[in-house]
Amino acid sequence: MRAAVAHKFKEPLKIEDVPTPEVGPHDVLVNIKACGVCHTDLHACHGDWPVKPTMPLIPGHEGVGVVTELGSQVTHLKKGSRVGIPFLYSACGYCDYCLEGNEVLCPDVVYGGYMVNGGYADYCLADARYVVEIPDGLSFIDAAPLFCAGVTTYKALKVSNTKPGDWVSIVGAGGLGHLAIQYARAMGLNVIAVDTGADVEKLCLDLGAEYFIDFMKEKPEEKIKKLISTGGVHAAICTAVSKAGFDSAYASTRRGGTMVLVGLPPDELPIPIFDTVLNGVTIVGSIVGTRKDLVECLEFGAQGKVKTNIEVRSLEEINQIFDQMEKNEITGRIVMDMT
Repeated sequence: MRAAVAHKFKEPLKIEDVPTPEVGPHDVLVNIKACGVCHTDLHACHGDWPVKPTMPLIPGHEGVGVVTELGSQVTHLKKGSRVGIPFLYSACGYCDYCLEGNEVLCPDVVYGGYMVNGGYADYCLADARYVVEIPDGLSFIDAAPLFCAGVTTYKALKVSNTKPGDWVSIVGAGGLGHLAIQYARAMGLNVIAVDTGADVEKLCLDLGAEYFIDFMKEKPEEKIKKLISTGGVHAAICTAVSKAGFDSAYASTRRGGTMVLVGLPPDELPIPIFDTVLNGVTIVGSIVGTRKDLVECLEFGAQGKVKTNIEVRSLEEINQIFDQMEKNEITGRIVMDMT
């Protein structure tokens, strides 16, 4: 089968012919029809994070397609099932976290396209217990980015302790943030988007944000307190990875509000302990989502309430895509058509 393979950190991926994986008892083999490209894939191939993947690696954790082979113990799927293989490739299933419905925190969690081979290939092996079926009416291209970018932002909003009518700021309106705006609106929240650029402003307002604040022209925390009467947002969803974005998001949060951290900055960011205690601010780290979160987030897409801004490319262009990603030249998400 054809696959894009990373052999060494920071080196270009190679398109190669590799063996098709063999199916185990609890596995399914998925013929990949589309695969989204996530910044995490770039981090994996560059070895940027403390826990590094083992090379060689086939990246990709937004792979979607059709089940072509079933393991002997798989009974809830059939050949032809339309499924996606998320970043949460598998978990143990019996620890406290799994039993509590927090499988993303399982100590034995396995990440797809990072700890095991992923969807930058014609076929991908998956743990059948952790794939999620794609609802009817949602195409492979549209479904792919929801398996990471979609569920990540949806989960962040779920843990933000907000309710319909509350105000949220989405700090960073790129591949993650433009989806966060849509999920927030679908959940009945009022949205303030924070980013920079006229094109980004138009996109955010078109997607339903009540206000857009250009951080290059104004201080978001000051503008927010002028725009709304609540003393700040009820929750700030920070997809940005800069210290300035973090500081601004924190300063925009009202007393008793919640700051949700999604972006992974390269440096340690200090938390103002005194203000956090005095103002009763909650700081939450949010990583992807559970299978239940993913089912819910896909349904928003199937109902037409959330639509990713997608550029369709091919697997053979992956190194150019990574180059554009490094230069911050991508708006929305890129999905590779694998057909």
